[in-house]
Amino acid sequence: MTEPRRFRALNVTRNSIVAEHLDDSGGAAGRARGLMVRDSMEHGCGMLFRAGIIPLMWMHMFFMRFPIDVVFLDGDGSVLKIDHGLRPWRLSSVVYGARTALELRAGAACASRTEPGDRIVLEVAG
Repeated sequence: MTEPRRFRALNVTRNSIVAEHLDDSGGAAGRARGLMVRDSMEHGCGMLFRAGIIPLMWMHMFFMRFPIDVVFLDGDGSVLKIDHGLRPWRLSSVVYGARTALELRAGAACASRTEPGDRIVLEVAG
């Protein structure tokens, strides 16, 4: 069995690191589980989610134990929307055109100065 890939997210617009270590959610089972099994998230870490066939994404915070930032990207890596400090038992925005979502530690989007319109590049982490 192969190990899930890890990525690094770079904001090339602002020349900043959004996340040093992003775990790939790994398909439908991983998308359903997401971060629910964790008690917290380390600084610089997060999870990467990809849309299915339809370019539309939203995230739920059911059973979560801590707030997160959710950064929604289009197919070119441009930031469409950011939900800052999304708390447990809430739903994110519904984002049409989103192909990728990054779940990050709360405050990570502000710390990297990431804003809608910025371009994010994902690199495979070694």
